[in-house]
Amino acid sequence: MRISVSSDMDEPVARLLVDELRGRGHEVVTHGALKAGDDPQWAVCSRAAAREVAAGTSEQAVVCCWTGTGASIAANKVPGVRAALCTDAGTADGARRWNDANVLALSLRLTSGPLLTEILDAWFAAEPSEDPEDRANVALLDTDPPSRLR
Repeated sequence: MRISVSSDMDEPVARLLVDELRGRGHEVVTHGALKAGDDPQWAVCSRAAAREVAAGTSEQAVVCCWTGTGASIAANKVPGVRAALCTDAGTADGARRWNDANVLALSLRLTSGPLLTEILDAWFAAEPSEDPEDRANVALLDTDPPSRLR
C-alpha cells in the first residue's frame, strides 16, 4: 500500500513511523520535516499528504504534529478525507471500522514507540463496517453541508 506521511517536526517517533510502515511492506511518501526542502508547517504538509489520498495517488496517510490536532484539522479540510486523531489502539480500530477513516493523525508528544505499534496494528487490522447505519453516516460526510444538518 502507498501511504503518505507528514510531520511538522523531525521527531524520533515520526522517523520510527516511517521505518515501521516500510517494515510492514508499505511504500512511504514523506512530507514536511521528513523531506528535505519541504515546507514543514503542519497546515501545509498535512494537507499535502491528505491531498494525495483524495487524488488516489496514496491509499492512506498518516499526519503528525505536536498534538495531532492541527494535522487532523488540516487533513479534514481536503474533500474526501476522513482524518482521525488516534491516541490509542481502540480509537484507531473504531476510526477505521465505523468512520472509514483514511487518514490517521498522531500526536508527536503523546505517541511512544510501543503505542505507535499498537495503533498501527489496530488501524491496519480493522476493516470499514458494512453496517447500513455506519455507511449512511459516512455518506453524509460527502454532502456539503450534510443533508441532515441543513
